[in-house]
Parts: sequence; structure tokens; C-alpha cells
Amino acid sequence: MLTIAVDAMGGDHAPKSEVDGAVRAARTLGVKVILVGREDVVRQELAQHEGYQDLPIEIVHASERITMEDSAARAVRTKRDSSLRVASRLVRDGVAQGFVSAGNTGAVMATAKMVQGVVPGVERPALAGAFPTVVQGSPVVVLDVGANVDCSPQMLAQFAVMGEIYSRMILGRPNPRVGILSIGEEDHKGNEVTRSAAPLMRGLNLNFIGNVEGGDLYGGGVDVIVCDGFIGNVALKVSEGLVDMVKHVLRESLEATISGKIGYALSKSAFSNFRKRLDYSEYGGGPLLGVRGVCIITHGRSNGNAIKNSIRVAKEFSDTKVNALIEEQLRGKARKAGD
Repeated sequence: MLTIAVDAMGGDHAPKSEVDGAVRAARTLGVKVILVGREDVVRQELAQHEGYQDLPIEIVHASERITMEDSAARAVRTKRDSSLRVASRLVRDGVAQGFVSAGNTGAVMATAKMVQGVVPGVERPALAGAFPTVVQGSPVVVLDVGANVDCSPQMLAQFAVMGEIYSRMILGRPNPRVGILSIGEEDHKGNEVTRSAAPLMRGLNLNFIGNVEGGDLYGGGVDVIVCDGFIGNVALKVSEGLVDMVKHVLRESLEATISGKIGYALSKSAFSNFRKRLDYSEYGGGPLLGVRGVCIITHGRSNGNAIKNSIRVAKEFSDTKVNALIEEQLRGKARKAGD
């Protein structure tokens, strides 16, 4: 049985959400889950779930926790028995085929890079996020969405290579359209980094379509959008906030009048589908591309459903051996991008 490790102490609601997600995954996904964290705390939370004794769930003790307030670099060096580091070590040692964390993104990246190592030719791993578009079932891959705040043109070119492979191999796009996020479609627009990265991407074997704008995130006209982690994370958080606002306003408007309430009752199923389509927790976490082994990073405020779907994403990466294929293709392509 495939095994996925979960950093049980990483998220805002840890270990409640992590344990809930692990139980859901063990019941429905056919995986074994290792919960990594303070054994007494995790076991107490696990005991709240009826029938957990019959599920393929194991607890591995880790005495320390890396918080959102911790300096990523310092925490990785000093907290050697953190739940994050122990989970990553389980992947490195082959005990687990992947790990999931809702913890400090910088710390997750630094830990995975140090413990598991990176693919040859990759300067920095990138966190990929799937954004819903107007074309149902066709999300756009955006990277980086938070692992690297400052990026060089060479790094952006490497992200393009990794994103293209992810889109093609996981999402089934035969010839993914790759764009770089900028403030205008014209080649001369953007900052120095984006203008310098574009020629590098054109020199690669990619279906590079040039600059794309913020509105293209949801239009369905591009399959992979490359940007630095600062811009990508802002785009991600703005999108999540906008979705929450739209859902709130739509429900409020529908319930404001009698006719609206009737309409809401009649369209409840459609509203539920709408909400599910835009719900970040349905997409699970984003893969950290460029590291050896499977590493999935999910939102700090992830609920049990988001953790379960992040475990699903880790399972999909492991089942299809995508990571090994990405590594194989990146050996040559990413090295060319960094020349």
C-alpha cells in the first residue's frame, strides 16, 4: 500500500485538520498515512474519530514544531526533530512515497531541498498552484506561488520547463501554452526580470506564447503561467479572497428577498456546484517541483477536506511516477535554461 506522510503540526488548525484529513484519506483513497508530530497530541485528536483503529494510520513522534512565525532558515537548522523535517526524512529514506504539509512554505521548501535534495539543473524548487478557469476541468498551472520571493530570469525559465512538464503529464495537456505574467502583452512591457526571462523561454523547446496579463489567469487561453513567488502568492491570496467574497455576496443576495430565497432553494444544487468548483480545498495542495521525491504544500488554514485532497495529489504523483519522469526530462532542459 502506498504511504504518504503528513506533517501533523504544520497548519493553522493543527493537528485537528491534519488528523481529519488523514482519516478521510485512509478511508477513501486506499493509502496508508503516517501522521508526524507530538505523539500524545496527535493520538488524542485521532481518538476523536470512530473506528480509527481499523484504518491504515500510523503515528511517528516528532518533538518539535516549526511555526509560521519562525524564520525558515533558522528553524530548519535548529529544529532537527521538527514534524516537517521528520516527514521529509521519511520520504528520503523510502518509508513514505510523499509528504504533505500545511506549514511554513519557506521552511517546507528549505527542508525538502536540504533533506531530499533537488533535481540536477534546478537552482530553486518552485511551488505550483492550480487555478480554476472559465473552461471547466481545465485549470491553469501557476508557478511560483510562494516558494521564491525574488527570482532571476534563469529561475523563471526553469519554472517554465517544470510547469510545462507538470501540465503535460499530470493535467494531460498535449502541448501546453506557456506565458509569463506581466503588465501587458507587448514584449517591451514588464520589469527587467520578465523582459530578460522571455528570450530564455523562447530558446527552449516550449510552446511559449509571450506575456500574459492578470486577467488571463482565469480565461482558459494559457495552460502555464510563470511568475516570481511574490506575485504568484499575492495572486493566489487575492483569488481566494475574491472567491470568498463572491460566495458571501451571492448567498446574501439570494436570501435577501422571498423570491430570492425561492430561487436559491430551486438552484441549491447549482450553487453547491459553483462553490465546489471554486473551493481551494477541492484542488488539494500544490507540488513543490524540482525536489527529489514528492512534496505537497497546502494552505495554512486548510481544513480536513483540503488535507485529504492534498494526500490525493501526493498519491497521484507517486502512482504515476511523474516525479521521476520530470527529473529525467529536467536533467537536460533545466540545465539549458540556466546557461
